[in-house]
Amino acid sequence: MKAIKGSPVTERAMRSAVAELSQRDRRLAALIAAHPLCTVGRNPKPISHFEALVESVISQQLAVKAADTIHARVVKLAGGKITPSKILKISEPGMREAGVSGAKFKTIQGLADAAQSKRIDINKLHEIESDQEIFDQLTSLWGIGPWTVDMFMMFQLGRLDIWPTGDLGVRRGYEKIYKLKEEITPKELDKKGDKFKPYRSIVAWYCWRALEK
Repeated sequence: MKAIKGSPVTERAMRSAVAELSQRDRRLAALIAAHPLCTVGRNPKPISHFEALVESVISQQLAVKAADTIHARVVKLAGGKITPSKILKISEPGMREAGVSGAKFKTIQGLADAAQSKRIDINKLHEIESDQEIFDQLTSLWGIGPWTVDMFMMFQLGRLDIWPTGDLGVRRGYEKIYKLKEEITPKELDKKGDKFKPYRSIVAWYCWRALEK
């Protein structure tokens, strides 16, 4: 299964987007000025959409280092390349030994089955313009939730207007940027994101940067 990418975001387009965001919000402007240019859509991984989704599932509720370790073990189990056919041949005990939970095993198997049967044409998802349509297709699969799809659309498809309010890091980063005294809920943050359309993915990326030392 060959690698398939979405449309890359040029450096010029990203600079234009962050300049517009900086004009809209002075706190965000200070953060943008203090960090490198947002990489969403600019550095796509040379992997298939299926591989990216499996990686996103593995990463659910895990620290980056732990997720990377488990992902590397799954790649090894798959003979060096994650494809639907190879994933379907891996047993649950094998995946569990690699560190994949029972629930994630079920999700990854369902994803592989949907890809292999073409129930969802996963490697053509970048051809769908509507973010909501992609979201609806993927969340119809067992265990694929909003966070997984948000990460996929941001980092694999390079969509610039994804607002992952379910991500704890985004919420904590937003609280830090705006010096909030109380924790913000996903529902509250969803409303706050309206002012940043159509560049909410970029704002989310800078929320993560705000948490870096």
